Order: sequence, then structure tokens, then C-alpha cells
Amino acid sequence: MIPINPPFPENPPKETVVERIRANAAMHPEKAALVCYGEVVRWGEFDQQINRIANLLLEGGLKKGDNVAILSPNSIPYATLFMGILRAGGCVTPLSSMASPQALEKMLQDSTPRAIFVAQQYSSLLDGFIRALPIDRYAIDFADPDFASYTTALGNASTTDPLIAIDMSDPFNLIYSSGTTGTPKGIVQNHWMRAAQMDRVSPNGYDDDARTLLSTPLYSNTTIVSFIPTLFGGSTVHLMPKFDARGYLEIAEAERITHTMLVPVQYKRIMDVPDFDTFDLTSMRIKFSTSAPLRADVKADVLARFPGKLIEYYGLTEGGGVTVLVADENPTKLHTVGKPAPGNDIRLIDTQGHEVPRGQVGEICGRGPTMMAGYYGRDDLTNEYIWRNAAGDVYFRSGDMGHFDEDGFLILSDRKKDMIISGGLNIYANDLELVLLENADVIDAAVIGVPSEAWGETPLGLVVLCDGATTNAEDICKRANQTLGKSQRLSAVEIRETLPRSTIGKILKKDLRVPYWTQSKESNT
Repeated sequence: MIPINPPFPENPPKETVVERIRANAAMHPEKAALVCYGEVVRWGEFDQQINRIANLLLEGGLKKGDNVAILSPNSIPYATLFMGILRAGGCVTPLSSMASPQALEKMLQDSTPRAIFVAQQYSSLLDGFIRALPIDRYAIDFADPDFASYTTALGNASTTDPLIAIDMSDPFNLIYSSGTTGTPKGIVQNHWMRAAQMDRVSPNGYDDDARTLLSTPLYSNTTIVSFIPTLFGGSTVHLMPKFDARGYLEIAEAERITHTMLVPVQYKRIMDVPDFDTFDLTSMRIKFSTSAPLRADVKADVLARFPGKLIEYYGLTEGGGVTVLVADENPTKLHTVGKPAPGNDIRLIDTQGHEVPRGQVGEICGRGPTMMAGYYGRDDLTNEYIWRNAAGDVYFRSGDMGHFDEDGFLILSDRKKDMIISGGLNIYANDLELVLLENADVIDAAVIGVPSEAWGETPLGLVVLCDGATTNAEDICKRANQTLGKSQRLSAVEIRETLPRSTIGKILKKDLRVPYWTQSKESNT
């Protein structure tokens, strides 16, 4: 792999996640480690189950660094498998349930895992190819003659800790960044990167009897960056297999939840629950947000009505530069994603790779203590992802555009690939979406570039309306264009029932664009 050499933090990690989990179990075996819909697993039992999984894999021939795949909704077995794979010296390879069967097949062919653990809910995604792959198969919660029973296999495995020595340079997890369409890219994160992230455990109170509610999937880095610190801190993780806003509020109230990680679409749905204000959420200490920008108006609503601090992280699964916005301490900066975290450096570059002056928009490049080891088996892709400063230091290119305000807060413009170039001018879809969302009848919006004979491409607005809305698409477009600059104006607006989103709430703009560009190609042939 290409040497990344992240900057050495002021307080470098001295303990791996594996070591701390082992110590926590010995320290308080009767304390709850995992909770899922009333099922409770205490730390002592959790530790024994981790040992069983590790020994099962080792007996099956797992070597240090081997990949082990999981395809499952959030569950106690999933969380236990995650830690058991690590204790065996393996690399956790969590697969996206949003991926197509074709993409999943590519992921498994690319990662060549020693074993895969599958839940019934997603087993049909693998039916067309899994039996042809040379891989040990375990059924978590169903019976199939071509799969070993997870429950039976674990029951026969030893509870003795195998005590596999883990080095900071060993791979921790392999996360695929493209699970819906396209060619998957495997992001390798090592034990150093995950251990370096544990500097947030004490400052964020994860080690103070935290009760963290997670409702995004465990295959997502969004979830992992809260899941692991909670366990590292010796606290309790509450898992939701599937998110629904009312169910989330019921759990948060009943379990006296103190910490949570939510994505922007979840915050909006929670705040829109009609009787939100009747729930007792006073136990909540810190709420985190990441994966996509949280709209300023939603942040303001959360600060006004949802107890506890609100912290927004901006960063990438690959790592690199991270920014942090402590929203309650910066109420005038809710339109930003905050300032670079300690030890992180953010630079903005133009299309030629030169840094842009303060205040100008550029591609965001970041460097920090938490950086991936590289793309799995793809030094070519890793090299494309890198920008180097004059000193030769490695920065990761984000593909996001943004600028710093006069106080050093980062303001996002758009994804570089989502930027619309109309008549040679750059149009940032996010700017147009914010104008559309100012309309009280609009509850969700996306702007995409569609073909235009005159301009090459032109912005099209796609909106979802609230119940009882009486406005029409033409009026929405006209109103928005009265606010937008001449070069930004929407060609049209279309009303949709819903906008497609990933499981962590990102609008799938590539899916939205396909019909328009496919139709254009067909009309030109």
C-alpha cells in the first residue's frame, strides 16, 4: 500500500480497541453491554460470546488480517460478531444491505473473505452466487443446508480467550464505499486509525455510564464512530434494527438514552413527530450528526426543543480532515460544519491542484490522525485520492466543494460530481436546494443537472410537498427563481412523492439523473 503517514497526534493511542474491550468485560461483567428491543447482554456474557466467535473462526483456518463478511440488520449477533472477528485478528467486512446483488458479488470477489455471516432478511441478495464462492457460510437466524448454523457453531466453540496479539498496523475493517451502483471501493482502516478516534471517548462522556442509541446500520462508518467509542468507554449500546421516528423516541424515553448518532433525515423525521414535545428526553447529553450536512433550520429546531448538546461532524469514511461544529455553542454558525478538529488540517484547492485564497470555493482536502490505510488492493485508486502539499504531506481529496468564512468555519457548497456546469458556469445544487426549502410547502428537495441543448446541462428541481400543500410546480419554480441569481435559475420543478435515499439518509442523485441522461442519449442515436 502507498504510505499515508498520518500526523502523529499529541497523545498517541497506546491501547487497541480489542485490548480495551477485554479489560472492560473483566472490570464490570454484570453491566449491560448491548440492548436490542428488550434483549440484554451483559459484559461478561458479551466477552464469552466474543471468544466463541474468535475461536470458531480460528478453528476454521482464519489467519491474521483475513477478511470476514457480515450481511445483517443491526442486532446483538452483529455487534458480537464485529468484536469477535477483531479478537481473532481478522478484519471486519460489513456489507451494505442497500447494495445490489451484482455489487455484493463484486465486493465478495474483491475481498475474498474467509467466512460470511448472513441474516435471513438479506439472504436473497446472495442467492444467485454465494454457493459458488469458496467461503465458509453461516446463517445467523435461519436454516439452510448450504449454510452452517450460527447458533450451533457458536455453542460448540470454546469460551477461552485466544489472546491473539493485535498490532496497530493490522487491518481493523474493510468498508465498501460504493454499495448501490458502480464499482465498489474497499476502504481499509487499521487499528491505529480506530484507536486514534478513541480520543473522543472521555471528552464526549462515553465512559460515564453512557447509553447510546444507534439506529443507522452497522455497515456504515456513521454508526461505527459512535458504536466503538461507547464500548471502548465500557458503556451500553442500544441497537435499533430499523429506524422509525416514533419508535426511536419511545426507546430514548424508556431507556433514558444519553447519547445518539443520527443522520440529517432522521433528525427531520424525529422533530416532525406531532407529539414530539410530550416525550421526556431530559436524559440526553449529546446528540451527534454526520454523513450529510444538517440544515441550519433543522439544527435550530433541535437546539430549541431536543435536550442535550448537538455536535456535527464533517468528514469521510476514508478519514483525513475532520471538522466539528458544537452547534449550541455557535448559534450564529449553524449554516457551517464547524472548524477543523484538533490535529486536523483542511486545505482548499482548484482544478489545477493549487490552494485557493481564503473566502474562495475550492475542493476540500484533509489531513489528520485518522486516515485510512488505502483502498483495498488498489494503489492506483489510493493515489488518485491523494493531494500533496509543498512539503509532500498526504491529504485526502474529499470531492466536496466549500469555503471558509472570516472566522475559519467551513461552509459546504456541494459534491464536486454533483456540481452543475451550465453555459460554462459552476452551479452548486446545494445553494438552489436551500432556496427551494424556504418554501413552507416544500419538505424535501434535490437539484440535479439535466441535458440542455442551449447550455449543455441545466438545473432541475425535484421537490416533495407537505400534506395539504396547495402550490404547484410552476409556482415553486417561479418563486425560487425570483431569489436565485440569473445564472442559477431552475429550468423547471417537478413534484415527487419521495426522493430516493441511502440507509444513512443521503439523496441518491445519481439515480435521479439516470432517466434524464438515458433519454437524452436515446434521442441522439
